[in-house]
Amino acid sequence: MSNVNLTVNGQLHSLDIDPDMPLLYALRNHLELNGAKYGCGLGQCGACTVIVDDQPVFACVTPCAGMQGRQVRTVESLGTPERPGPLQQAFIDTQAAQCGYCIAGMIMRAQALLEHNPQPDAATIRAHMASNLCRCGTHLRIIEAITRVVENGGLHAVHN
Repeated sequence: MSNVNLTVNGQLHSLDIDPDMPLLYALRNHLELNGAKYGCGLGQCGACTVIVDDQPVFACVTPCAGMQGRQVRTVESLGTPERPGPLQQAFIDTQAAQCGYCIAGMIMRAQALLEHNPQPDAATIRAHMASNLCRCGTHLRIIEAITRVVENGGLHAVHN
């Protein structure tokens, strides 16, 4: 064990953990941020996707040691149940979740895309989202939710 400093959702956390521990385990087991899910453990399904600095990463295969000095964001940083963020609200409005297991990872991957490219076309959205899997088959609703955010003015649009 050793001291690993992680900045998650804007807060610095000092954890006494194995530096090789996957980021997903630190988030869920030590910081109680349970949005990112354990899916495959191989970085192939995307249920564990978080944003590190400005890139989506698979937290299940990312060691904590490489996260020191970097900014980690989880789905919990985007909104609350009372005030969901724009992507979260679009996923609710389009009923993009069936079982909901993949949704946090989907939202984080989409968030990273829209932060880099606020006006992606449909082909760009599909290509960017291809590495995250939905076993329930709601991919079309997920694409619809992302497209809705783009059409409504993006991540920073204000709606009453």
